[in-house]
Amino acid sequence: MKSSNLFLMICCILLVSSCKKEPKKLTALQIKLDSLYTKEFPNPEEPGGSVLIKKGDKTLFLKNYGVADIETQEKITENTLFNTASISKTFVANAILILQQQGKLSIDDAIAKYFNDFKHPEIANKITIKHWLSHTSGIPDARKVVENREFYLTAKDTQNFEPLKHVDSLYFEPGQYFTYSNPSYNGLALIIDQITGAPWQEFIYNNIYEPSGMIHSTIADGAHPTQGVSHGYIYKDGKYHQQDYGEEPTFAASGNSGIWSSVLELAKYEEAIQNHVFLNEKLTKESRTPWKPANWKSKYTPFVGYSWFIAKERFFAEPNPYGVSFVYHTGSNAGFNSFHIRIPEKDLLIIGLFNQPLKEYKQFVFKTMDIIHDENWGE
Repeated sequence: MKSSNLFLMICCILLVSSCKKEPKKLTALQIKLDSLYTKEFPNPEEPGGSVLIKKGDKTLFLKNYGVADIETQEKITENTLFNTASISKTFVANAILILQQQGKLSIDDAIAKYFNDFKHPEIANKITIKHWLSHTSGIPDARKVVENREFYLTAKDTQNFEPLKHVDSLYFEPGQYFTYSNPSYNGLALIIDQITGAPWQEFIYNNIYEPSGMIHSTIADGAHPTQGVSHGYIYKDGKYHQQDYGEEPTFAASGNSGIWSSVLELAKYEEAIQNHVFLNEKLTKESRTPWKPANWKSKYTPFVGYSWFIAKERFFAEPNPYGVSFVYHTGSNAGFNSFHIRIPEKDLLIIGLFNQPLKEYKQFVFKTMDIIHDENWGE
């Protein structure tokens, strides 16, 4: 080889090498969060989760851990679909509010308007849609899940809601206190069915998913595809066991836990909420403001809007040491855990989706928040 050609080749190699970008330096926030989550999910061949933290349009942290399916060893990515569990209730609540926006119902309607077959009609006349949205109806969960485990493995919204029609008393007069109610959201889903004349899942696809750009998210209607979604797992007797549809009673109760999504698409959902894409500003604000019924008797300040929990003094029923307000919902369903937290004052969004139950769930979320707080909220 001629020396001139050799010299030219060496120059090219040096030029290419010099153009290579230096690895992006991790922030202290990213290092601390990754350490926390790596400790929780140390084995990349086991179930794990996906975590996204955004400040405005900027992604502060996005990391995935473990596998979506133990048998196939498919890795979890930011596009992996998880069962969001009770975060699903926020979609059902928003669908109800869209129908109010369209003039097709009022959240002050008594549920008797939509269910005329309650054994005790006076109960249905006392409870309003608003009571169900805010978990203040006082209606007991009358489902006998333990005694009828096999039935509730595949029971859908109608079957999960049916026992509520037969209750003969309430825990308290609607509006006096807070009591979390899963089957009430099966009832809300059935109201959407009635008004639209189509499955509530279809209404959410058309009115929330599509305008929000959630093109990959799905909604369960009983059984769910075995492909394209992660499986939930629990750890028992030294190994992981699949625990989702067909293994966990009430898993098919779609109105309270049927939404499947990814961290990226839940971020799109939140962005659509902030930009009033499917719900106007007035109803959005109302849904994320604690509702205080006129007959409220609890010693606690109201902390629930329409499905969303709102906390300044209370956060996961614990003192809030951070001095900022939170709008959030969490989820736990068989082998899945999830959280969706918005901090308006800091323009922060924190989303976590996991396909195994987190150890010491509340404390784990607190640790995440502690790190973000200690790093000046990602400023």
